[in-house]
Amino acid sequence: FVRPTVFADVDGKMRIAREEIFGPVVAAIPFSDEEDLVAKANSTIYGLVAGVWTRDVGRAHRVAHALKAGTVYVNCYHVVDAVTPWGGYKQSGWGRELGPYALDLYTEIKNVIVDIA
Repeated sequence: FVRPTVFADVDGKMRIAREEIFGPVVAAIPFSDEEDLVAKANSTIYGLVAGVWTRDVGRAHRVAHALKAGTVYVNCYHVVDAVTPWGGYKQSGWGRELGPYALDLYTEIKNVIVDIA
């Protein structure tokens, strides 16, 4: 267990930046511009959730679109609703829970190909 904690000036090579941390923890990683931010955020093998804080809605949409994460929160964090899909990219899980996409977890697709000639 970790108490609510903010780690400032985190380097992308640090363990706190490379692993999934489940708890009230923020790893604040400095960046120079949007391109640098997205490159740093996407450099991990995980992609469950990302959080973006900005006053610029255009920037929020550009960054959210570029991030490889299953959920991107803008100016909030951990808001979950049963109708929105939940799941990650990369090694943060397969498929989606919640929402209509969750039904895919309970179905199997099959092709049957028959030569009738």
